[in-house]
Amino acid sequence: MNESTRLKSPDSGRSWRTNPVLLASLGILTALALISAIFPSWFQHATSAVHAMVTHLFGWYYLLLVSAMVFLCVYFILSPAGAIRLGDPGSRPEYSTLSWLAMLFSAGMGIGIVFFGAAEPLAHFAVSAPRAAPGTREAMSDALRYSFFHWGIHAWAIYAVVALSIAYFGFRKKERNLLSMTLKPLFGQRMEGPLGKTVDTLSIVATAIGVSTTLGFGAMQIGSGMDYLLGVKNTLPLQLAVISVATVLFLISAISGVDRGVQTLSNLNVRLAFVLLVVALCIGPTVLALNAFVDTIGSYLHMFFRMSFRTAAFDDAHHAWIEKWTLFYWAWWLSWSPFVGIFIARISKGRTVREFLFYVLLVPTLFSFLWFSVFGVLATDVYNAYPQLSSLPAEQTLFAVLQAYPLSVPLSALTVLLIVSFFVTSADSATYVLAMLSENGRLKPGNMLKCVWGIVISCVAGALLAAGGLDGLLNVLMISALPFSAIVILIMASLFIELRHEQKEMGLYIKPETQPEKGNPIRSYENV
Repeated sequence: MNESTRLKSPDSGRSWRTNPVLLASLGILTALALISAIFPSWFQHATSAVHAMVTHLFGWYYLLLVSAMVFLCVYFILSPAGAIRLGDPGSRPEYSTLSWLAMLFSAGMGIGIVFFGAAEPLAHFAVSAPRAAPGTREAMSDALRYSFFHWGIHAWAIYAVVALSIAYFGFRKKERNLLSMTLKPLFGQRMEGPLGKTVDTLSIVATAIGVSTTLGFGAMQIGSGMDYLLGVKNTLPLQLAVISVATVLFLISAISGVDRGVQTLSNLNVRLAFVLLVVALCIGPTVLALNAFVDTIGSYLHMFFRMSFRTAAFDDAHHAWIEKWTLFYWAWWLSWSPFVGIFIARISKGRTVREFLFYVLLVPTLFSFLWFSVFGVLATDVYNAYPQLSSLPAEQTLFAVLQAYPLSVPLSALTVLLIVSFFVTSADSATYVLAMLSENGRLKPGNMLKCVWGIVISCVAGALLAAGGLDGLLNVLMISALPFSAIVILIMASLFIELRHEQKEMGLYIKPETQPEKGNPIRSYENV
């Protein structure tokens, strides 16, 4: 099969307005938004019940799946297949390493670390500790260690597996940039038909719900910052207004394209985050924060396997804690993985598998560790003087913590600016990814479709906020991740099969005996 035939979509020439994947995805999301808006109480009750069932029945499954993804990444780093390049032999990265890391971090973690940076360690320390009694030194150690665990290697391994698969099959195998195409080693040309469209539809729905959830978090925290700075009460109308204004901003950025809009905003995000982190480190208990950073890395590594497989099967209280925190995060990362994975893949052409995995797993992880160390120590330090801090909603915690230190007003203003910037970047990246998925993996989707998806995810975020606030968002997030996790398992198997096949065909054990010709990649599924 020649290159032009391989890359030609079965839907070539079809208007996006009659694209079955797009129409099915929009239909599902529209139904979700309408049901949540028309029947908010019923929606809240029903999603809560399903959420409880999922966490109760499938907690062990999430832990095993995410741990398997970590092990698969480590295997590829150590394997000779790590030398395979995501692109033709000799190709080189399109973006500098710093810009690349800034974009993948902004898309993958942005709003989340600002929202939870102070709130999560405080909750683990003062409200509900994962192991020790709340308020003790052991609880503080647990609080930081489990914050590292939730935002560390496991989270980025989920993103890395999905991103690596899409980049490998897209740039190396010359397939379209769709999750369905990564399953061709397992299902062959059947992925060009209804089966593939089903996979892509589920990917779009999971992406839209995951992004909408994060936009809801961002709107709540921006409203909280405006409440603190301007005295404007953080109500639902304010949060919806924030989403509306941000929608206009990220649509403008989305239309300008990845090279200008997302790259510029991502570089700005990293600079703003670095300034906020350094100033917070300087005004707070600096030595304690740095000691906590180093000490917690040690305890994180020491307890790595125990935390990875901990279900607290014989302790109901701690099992409930794992369901509330760890399983929520694993579901969140899984739900976000098609969006973040496709976006990271898009900007990773030319890097080797080993280089890709090493940077994606370690660099954002270390930055997150430092962030949680600084803001976690700040929060617990304030809590010791003002215990009422632990009773505040999560979106207010960071602003209340900053209020207890010098420069609180400028730092709070900087925090709001950072959240807005992350908000716009995440939504900007999401509209690109959703439009690309809707146009059969086209690397430069049309602006009209970007606008359609920007409006859709904003409407879904607003509807879910109106239906149940944070609880409604969390319920839908947890539920949507379960069906997509089955696709992730298939992606892992397919990636393993294809990389091993190419390694064998290349004779790649120390140095490759041969390289694929440019435009004629080695594939295991030519005749499948």
